[in-house]
Amino acid sequence: MNLLDTTNPNHFRYTTEVLDFHILGGLSMLGLDRMRITLKVNCVADEFHALRHNIDLYNSNTVEKFVRKLAEFLEVGTSIIRRSLQELIDHLEKYRIELLDKEEEEEADQYLLSKKERRAALDFLKSEKLLEKTNKLIGTSGVIGEVDNRLLMYLIFTSRKMANPLHCVSFGSSGSGKTHLQSKVSELIPEEERLSLTSLSSNSFYYFKRNELKNKLILIEDLDGADDVLYPLRELQTKKRITKSVVQKGIGGQGKTKNLTVEGPVSVAGCTTQEKLYEDNANRSFLLYIDENEAQDERIMNYQRLLSAGKINIDDELKAQILLRNVQRLLKPIRVINPFAEYLSLPSAVFKPRRTNAHYLQFIEVITFYYQHQRERLYDMDTGEEYIETTLEDIKQANALIKTILLRKSDSLNGATRNYLEGLKAHLDKKEETVFSNKEIRKQLRIAESTLRRYHHLLLQEGYIKKRDDIKGNSFSYEIVDVDEYKNLEMQINNALDDCLKRIEGLDDTEGRKAS
Repeated sequence: MNLLDTTNPNHFRYTTEVLDFHILGGLSMLGLDRMRITLKVNCVADEFHALRHNIDLYNSNTVEKFVRKLAEFLEVGTSIIRRSLQELIDHLEKYRIELLDKEEEEEADQYLLSKKERRAALDFLKSEKLLEKTNKLIGTSGVIGEVDNRLLMYLIFTSRKMANPLHCVSFGSSGSGKTHLQSKVSELIPEEERLSLTSLSSNSFYYFKRNELKNKLILIEDLDGADDVLYPLRELQTKKRITKSVVQKGIGGQGKTKNLTVEGPVSVAGCTTQEKLYEDNANRSFLLYIDENEAQDERIMNYQRLLSAGKINIDDELKAQILLRNVQRLLKPIRVINPFAEYLSLPSAVFKPRRTNAHYLQFIEVITFYYQHQRERLYDMDTGEEYIETTLEDIKQANALIKTILLRKSDSLNGATRNYLEGLKAHLDKKEETVFSNKEIRKQLRIAESTLRRYHHLLLQEGYIKKRDDIKGNSFSYEIVDVDEYKNLEMQINNALDDCLKRIEGLDDTEGRKAS
């Protein structure tokens, strides 16, 4: 029996007693309703006298014309050519089906942990002060500084395995390290569970396989270059599936409508310098503002110097990355119930409280989910579904991490303007003053005039500064209205969260007294 030679993926060969078939460029796996190939055919006895032709082997009319043309060109009977072509088509079909089956098996294959890897990951997940150790290990893996942001991001990425994943958007000026932070933390997620995107068309998301994105982490390096996919991304975040109707040719060339559906849920992370442009996406996400102060600059530059000097232990970084990836592989989907949820409330200062409240409760659940190997497995009496419960300690840890997020969510200023205002306050505090001029600040804080004018315009509108017309000089003078407004807002949020904890602890005490 003649066999199809696929040793060279770009040059298949099939030889019969009379004919020699060469398929140039291999065989496409896309579009199983056609088999378009570039074919070179010659007689076995005369390899130089060959006919080359592009043909769809599933088009019977085209194939019949080709048979007659080939018979005339090679002076071979049509019955021989027709039979040989049919055998070739059968072999190509079997080859294509085998490849597709192999691809599905490879996609289904999960990374298998060795006994040693599993034991190390499980011991880590069962250890005391798990979040503290996780944050330290993230630092060991090569993430410099950003102590709160890196742990927040890692937990948000972990939520991809849950029914309601969280999302994040990182803000920062150009060159501040936002993309680097996202990239380094994403390396702690197993490669088979994340998808990094740089450029996408508006329809690209609809052509993934139905479950290809399910429980995946989707990383967008630059939101500024992904305008076309922001809408399907928002739909995946909110509705956990996207559907698009397309028209495909059916039997007889008639159009037929087909629905392309891609299932979620997914966790989405992106970076941008333009906070206002992505308000719709930001509303669905945790907003992480990159640390751009001088101390962080010095930490990063010191790491770069040590790395260049060969004094960074790359093996330790790699071991930390592998351990955290294996930890992620041991986390399995399980329902989380928070018995304290009805006693938790957000500070009144928080904007868009409905969505923020959902994020707050989901974040608490993520921490419980991460502690799943330290929680008792419980079962719903009605459905038999397995679940774990949130503890008071989970809420305390969530509150400690989320205070900065809630503070930003409660602020009427955008991140860049707030960072400028707090830097301005620190500068004036050293001088024990509240009055400043454009000229002085532009020189001391090294800010471009157009940027400074934009900040001051917004701060004047919101009433954070006022103009001092009584001070004469070569530059406009301003005064900060309330130096402690941000500290007071932070205190209000802290008090609100602490009051919720006290209320829950009081409930526990009351129940304990009743039982006794």
